[in-house]
Amino acid sequence: MAGAFIYLIFLIGIPLSTNYTAAFIFAICAGIANSFLDSGTYPALIEGFPKNARSATVLIKAFVSIGAAVLPFFIAFVADRHLFYGWTFFVPRIIFFLNRFFLLKVPFPNHKQKEDGEAAEAVPSENQFKTQPSIWREGLAIIILGFTSTALFMLVQVWLPKFGQSVLGMPEVQAVTLLSYYSIGSLVSVILLAVLLNRVIKPITVMVLYPAIAAVALPALISIHQPAVSIIISFVIGLSTAGILQLAMTVMAILFPKNKGTITSFVNIASSLSFIVIPLVTGAISKAAGLTPVFLLDIGIAIVSVLLALFIGIRFKQVMKA
Repeated sequence: MAGAFIYLIFLIGIPLSTNYTAAFIFAICAGIANSFLDSGTYPALIEGFPKNARSATVLIKAFVSIGAAVLPFFIAFVADRHLFYGWTFFVPRIIFFLNRFFLLKVPFPNHKQKEDGEAAEAVPSENQFKTQPSIWREGLAIIILGFTSTALFMLVQVWLPKFGQSVLGMPEVQAVTLLSYYSIGSLVSVILLAVLLNRVIKPITVMVLYPAIAAVALPALISIHQPAVSIIISFVIGLSTAGILQLAMTVMAILFPKNKGTITSFVNIASSLSFIVIPLVTGAISKAAGLTPVFLLDIGIAIVSVLLALFIGIRFKQVMKA
């Protein structure tokens, strides 16, 4: 509720800002609102649907991908018709307002109430371990993966439109729509994970496979300067970078069941640091050497993510009973 309200402040304030200071303050509101929603939506759905917690949390990522796919097309629609750019803020504001009004009337379960037997069975217990997991080994590796997995997708989201415009020679509006294809790939990934995870493929396998695919797709993006091919590659990169952070938090909760809230917050903190550090670093790199080194950095991040996931997978097999 607080996140939705603070987002309303941002969505009203940004398009009406007349100076940098005001815009800066409203941008901080957006960051606070986003953190509130991240902290609230996952636990709320888990508490509301304990028997379908995995499917419920995957739906959040699905709707994030849908929104990210639709928004660039809406921006292109507004730009093509020379409408006031503020509509790209006002329309989400209306949606947030209606959703917040709806949530005011929705009853939520008592978060202090003890879980029923069936829901409690999903919580890992101490007898599932061969040896006790170490926060300084697999725990630290997952926390670092929280940083690199966020950097992996966030770097592409920030720089892909600029890459399409500057390197591929695409018009600005068309370059922005590359993000839509990226987001469609993310949505397809979420659907695949919802269907296949734990039935056909294990979370650890996905944590290794996805950044490996990204490590192959990113060099193709910077070496094949064809807009049509870049659309396909953008889709593949979106497919291969979505869900890694969520899987890392899931594995963290399995390895450290007693302190799930605290322990997963460390992964979120690492993810948040990535949102601060990566734009500063890549901005400096882009200014000094251009866009290609920025994407070379992303390739390096993908390789590091693969190595971290392999280590986590090895340790997971060593500490967990079959």
